[in-house]
Amino acid sequence: MSSATDPHGRVDEDGTVYVKTAAGERVVGSWQAGAPEEALAYFKRKYDALVTEIELLEQRVRTTDLPPAQADQGIARLREAVTGAHAVGDLDALAARLDALGELVGKRREEVRVQREHARHEARETKERIVAEAERIAAEETHWKNGGERLRLLVEEWKAAERIDRPTETALWKRLSSARNAFTKRRKVYFASLEDQREQARVEKERLVAEAEAISGSTDWGDTAAAYRDLMRRWKNAGRAGRDVEEDLWTRFKGAQDTFFAARAAAFAERDDELRGNAEVKEQILVDAERILPVKDVRQARQALRTVQERWEAAGPVPRDSRDRLEGRLRKIEETVRSAEEAEWRRTNPEARARAEATVGQLRSSIEQLEKRLAKARDAGRDKDVKDAEEALTARRAWLEEAERTLAEFS
Repeated sequence: MSSATDPHGRVDEDGTVYVKTAAGERVVGSWQAGAPEEALAYFKRKYDALVTEIELLEQRVRTTDLPPAQADQGIARLREAVTGAHAVGDLDALAARLDALGELVGKRREEVRVQREHARHEARETKERIVAEAERIAAEETHWKNGGERLRLLVEEWKAAERIDRPTETALWKRLSSARNAFTKRRKVYFASLEDQREQARVEKERLVAEAEAISGSTDWGDTAAAYRDLMRRWKNAGRAGRDVEEDLWTRFKGAQDTFFAARAAAFAERDDELRGNAEVKEQILVDAERILPVKDVRQARQALRTVQERWEAAGPVPRDSRDRLEGRLRKIEETVRSAEEAEWRRTNPEARARAEATVGQLRSSIEQLEKRLAKARDAGRDKDVKDAEEALTARRAWLEEAERTLAEFS
């Protein structure tokens, strides 16, 4: 058999096939049948198969999220295959490609580590926030339905977050579980106390219903109406009973009130019908009383008003819907007569008249003195003194005019 050579291998005369590497030649196989070129072609195809496997691994590393550990396994397997390959080709180049791929995987491993560390940091912050909110709800929340639903969502958020280091994860989960248990316990205590309050309210309201029903037939209208007002105040202060009894108790309580107030309204209506005649009498009395106005003679007006008041008292009570209107008209007449009396007293009061006369005399004397001072100032040409005297005269003349009007009221 003849020999054949290639840049990366050869076949000697006895059919032994060699591959050339940086470490020297090594035997990769033997070829006894056929030409040496066919032997080289066969072992080159094995080399090409290795190239294909390396290219596929390179593509997976560069274009997919292949975990670094799996990539390392692939590189190790191919490195072993290249080292002992029964193939002819540039095996040193394949080894270099695997070295470069190993470096790329190393960088990817570091990136994954940094990403994982960042994710764990974020997950820790997320879980610490979840625990803090859960503990706040456990300590403060009183809207039980919303609080329970929020805690459920916090647990779901916890499960969706990345896991962190086991000691921290365990400690935070214990705090979250404790917060949930504390909230549940506080809610149970609240509803237990609420049941006690409702039971107390039921007992109190049954007592109030009994009291209301006991006086529903009373005809002592004033005192009983006041008693019902007090019962209503106590009813509001008692709080709510259980939902199953609250409505029935209120129906009985209100029914007792309605019975009493309906009877009172009927009695008042009957009495008002009897008093309609009194109202008509007082209407006529007011017509007579209004003739007193305007007051011309105070003494006669007072005597006439006294007669009107006597007739008014004798006429008796009137219906409630007429009382304020009729008494309001009478009060206006009484106030007018009283105002006239006060004016008459002021006009005839000798002490007041004397004070008014003294005031007028003092102002006239003061004006006379100011007029003399003004004349002297003008003769002497003292402009400032002239101005001061004129201003003082203007003021006192205005005061005198008012004082003379007051004195005229006494004439």
